[in-house]
Amino acid sequence: MLYYLNYFFIFSLFGNFIERFFYHDSSSGILFGPWTHIYGFGVLTILLINHFLLKKIKWHIIPKIILTFFIGAIALSIIEAIGGYWIEWIFGISFWDYTYAYRFNIGKYVALEKSLLWGLSAVAIIYIFKPLVDKFIDKIPNYLTYAMVILFIIDNIFTNILKR
Repeated sequence: MLYYLNYFFIFSLFGNFIERFFYHDSSSGILFGPWTHIYGFGVLTILLINHFLLKKIKWHIIPKIILTFFIGAIALSIIEAIGGYWIEWIFGISFWDYTYAYRFNIGKYVALEKSLLWGLSAVAIIYIFKPLVDKFIDKIPNYLTYAMVILFIIDNIFTNILKR
């Protein structure tokens, strides 16, 4: 369990970093804290798909990478759509809108161009980042993970009170 929590926090923080420094979006995410939790949920989804499905398929590496790409693109696009509609429903705001930004959009929150990026991200998570992160993730002290959980819960409470 701590393994997955640590992945969630590492990639939520990493997602926030990406949004702030590469896309220059200082309002990344809905929470006050330094995390963009849709990235954390996305990585958890890819890890669980890998654990329960992809690792059980005994294919050569290239077809497995292609399958990871397509499953990742679909799964992460669904998470992006759910996240977009959930934020709009709960907080009454749209953090992103692909309607006019991308040619092949599917409503406000999904675009084929982004789905392709999510597929590449899924492949990178499983075949590049996971082997690197797994080398040190078990070295993260339990108290640090618990502290992050407490801060995350507090942040969610304050966000729901102050932003509604």
